[in-house]
Amino acid sequence: MGLSVIFGVVRLVNFAHGEMMVLGMFAAVLLATAWGIDPLLSALPVAGLLFLAGYGLQRGLLNRFIDRPDHQQFILLLGIAMILVNGLLMVFGPDARSTNVPYGFDAFFLGDISLDKTRVYAATGALIVAAALYAFFRFSRTGIAIRACADNQLGAAVVGLNVKGLYATTFGIGSAVVGIAGCLMSLVIDVRPQLAAEYTLLSFIIVIVGGLGSMGGALLGGVLIGVSEALAGVLIDPSRKQMVSYGLLILVLLIRPQGLLGKRA
Repeated sequence: MGLSVIFGVVRLVNFAHGEMMVLGMFAAVLLATAWGIDPLLSALPVAGLLFLAGYGLQRGLLNRFIDRPDHQQFILLLGIAMILVNGLLMVFGPDARSTNVPYGFDAFFLGDISLDKTRVYAATGALIVAAALYAFFRFSRTGIAIRACADNQLGAAVVGLNVKGLYATTFGIGSAVVGIAGCLMSLVIDVRPQLAAEYTLLSFIIVIVGGLGSMGGALLGGVLIGVSEALAGVLIDPSRKQMVSYGLLILVLLIRPQGLLGKRA
């Protein structure tokens, strides 16, 4: 959803999305290791830090590239992604790390079905963030102003809105959301810097399936990809489950190129 929000408003494809998520994961691991803070609780301070980082990045650097050709934006964000990954490798090394929460091996039972507590908590946190994000853009003055910039940049500037400032706020919000995602994901998997590229690609598959720029589409795409990969891992082969994701992506592009909930250009 963070990737979709940034593209929907700023029209900037964040190729460092997975790297920012991994940064949030490492922050959650550090807080859990040093002070025993649960990743569910550390999500708020991590979101605040990444909001400030995203806001400063957009305000100080990315705003200068808004009107430049797409390939220049791509090279810039790819460079930022490489800096983040190599910085994490220098600081933490290539080894995997985990949060080791007390309930890591506990489960909820529904009859014969067992549900890992970590996955239930992560999914619940994701739904809460999605609802909060929707409410922010639907009801708050800042959210309405950001939507106005997304609909008509020139019109928003004419009526006195600070477009570049709102762009920076939007990138900060997208960064905060992916920081929360990193904290939630640290409950489910071990973190290592090399995960970044994998999750950047997965994020793109999700938002393309759901529709670039659509928050509802990102949520729907995430559910579809997650369920399809889980079923493929059970019915086909765990090592081949990503084939289903790519197959679903190709199918959506053939039938509905703008995505399931996306708008035609």
